[in-house]
Amino acid sequence: MKPVQQLFDLSGQTALITGGSRGLGREIAEGLAEAGAALMLLARREQWLTPTLDEFRGRGFRCQGMVCDAAMPEQIEAAVARTLEIYGRIDILVNNAGISSGAPAETMALDKWRMVIDVNLTGAFLFCQAVGREMIRAGGGRIVNISSINALTGGLIMPDVPNASYVASKGGLTALTRELAAKWARHGIRVNAIAPGYFPSRLTERIWERVQARMEQQVPLGAVDGKAS
Repeated sequence: MKPVQQLFDLSGQTALITGGSRGLGREIAEGLAEAGAALMLLARREQWLTPTLDEFRGRGFRCQGMVCDAAMPEQIEAAVARTLEIYGRIDILVNNAGISSGAPAETMALDKWRMVIDVNLTGAFLFCQAVGREMIRAGGGRIVNISSINALTGGLIMPDVPNASYVASKGGLTALTRELAAKWARHGIRVNAIAPGYFPSRLTERIWERVQARMEQQVPLGAVDGKAS
């Protein structure tokens, strides 16, 4: 049996993380880098990306980055091609990029619906597709799709927060994960999804006070931040 350090050793491997400059994506990227992986961070905006790259490089991480909108197929292809050009391989893909729209389902404009689906679901699919082709050629890899607890519960947790497009996109991403996991296992590719609950982020900043209070009420042990109430 391998020691724990070897089980989590990612030295010599390359990880591509979408939405990797802020929030959960940044935390995931940091963990992968600490385990030895070389990083390609993607973000929609340069002002979010550059400070993270500078900090990571200052800590000795091997790290590159690109501006990439997950709703733009040509930018996705360019990002994957650039990662292969720099590192020669992609061992890990983390589909973390995500957006939301707060319009009620009964009044949501079609362009708002499509905007969320294009980033959260179609964009993730296109990354899986482009990177998956390379992983199949290489004989294996790992894909982690960041879904959401909303994919499992819908609006039950926050019934007063309109979230139809986001819930639909994350539900679709969870189903896509199951499909790719079943089809690509024969190629040595493991595909999994993580479904986080609510936490402080740019995506939740407008509803965080309501979310936090409700989450704290639902903790069975009455523990918040490691302290029992």
